[in-house]
Amino acid sequence: MARKVQRKLDKWKSKTWYSVEIPKFMGSNQIGFTPTDDPENLIGRVVETTVGELTNDFSKHNTKLKLEINDVVGNVAHTKFLGHELTTDYLRSIVKRQTSRIDANLNVKTKDGYKVTVKPTCFTVKRARTSQIKGIREEMIKTVIKRASEVNYEQFIEEAIIGKLSANIYRQTKYIYPLRRVEIRKTRVLFVPAHMVETRSKPEDAPVEILEDVPVEEETVDAPAVEEETVDAPAVEEETVDAPAVEEETVDV
Repeated sequence: MARKVQRKLDKWKSKTWYSVEIPKFMGSNQIGFTPTDDPENLIGRVVETTVGELTNDFSKHNTKLKLEINDVVGNVAHTKFLGHELTTDYLRSIVKRQTSRIDANLNVKTKDGYKVTVKPTCFTVKRARTSQIKGIREEMIKTVIKRASEVNYEQFIEEAIIGKLSANIYRQTKYIYPLRRVEIRKTRVLFVPAHMVETRSKPEDAPVEILEDVPVEEETVDAPAVEEETVDAPAVEEETVDAPAVEEETVDV
């Protein structure tokens, strides 16, 4: 007797493609698509892109942006900013012989309560002395902390990515020793204030409240209301977990 052959089901046919958008303060542009069979599986998914892809500027492809999906509305997946980093090959191309590279690693607090790790780096024209390196590093740290306390989170991240913050560091430190290049090598968001999490969740909670009022008359509406509540929970948990990381980073500095 012939054996029955079971055909394998194609999992891709059951998946739906969702468009991924960057945060609003970056323009809310669409950066690509991602597939899934359940929208809940998208929450927490990390995606990467470059500034060059957003601005169509080839010279900006050395700056990588790391984003995390925190909400799904319809077929659109919204993201939040996690941090940015310069590519390794770009940093290696800047390093030259008989020069000094000066790095710093610090945690700053913005005007609206966000805590961000910033890693600026300077490259001198020629090899600097130890006292000059120490002076440049101290002035570099002082400039970043001062600027973070003067502006809000969105403006600070924008200045760090497009180069305004590094230009400010260059103007403040070039008198100690001639500098060839100043870059913000990496940023990472450590903590989001509680009031900002609440204000961002209000638009998402609005449709949930409407669905909760309907089940009083129609019990069949309860299922989608439960699914929307479970989508919001991971985003809040991830923001609150970041608080202990701030204490660890500040101890290291």
